[in-house]
Amino acid sequence: MIRNIAIGTGRRKTATARVFLREGNGKIVVNGKDVKDYFSSAGQVRLVNQPLLVTSNSNKFDILINVQGGGLNGQAAACLHGISRALTQVDPNCRTALKANGYLTRDSRMVERKKYGQRGARRRFQFSKR
Repeated sequence: MIRNIAIGTGRRKTATARVFLREGNGKIVVNGKDVKDYFSSAGQVRLVNQPLLVTSNSNKFDILINVQGGGLNGQAAACLHGISRALTQVDPNCRTALKANGYLTRDSRMVERKKYGQRGARRRFQFSKR
């Protein structure tokens, strides 16, 4: 039976990632696919791996991630946030390194909602004097 050591929830924009840390050898699975297959760009894969590199836990844990909502960039940042939270549960000493890099802070920037009587969140309809 596979046991989860720690569980972390990460969020960014409208993306939510549930991260499950297990003992293993550094395999990361996102929504049933390998991390390199799921995220198209190398930058997104690097972003997901950042918390493990900072805390030097690259080959200690297998990570299972369920992520939904948003686009791929938001999902990658949500995974980073979730992994960071899960790592602090396993080893509280990791907290200082993760906090210094800003990985434990939830990026609260969201898309502003569209208002009625307008074309977008801020954009107005064209004004006609005559």
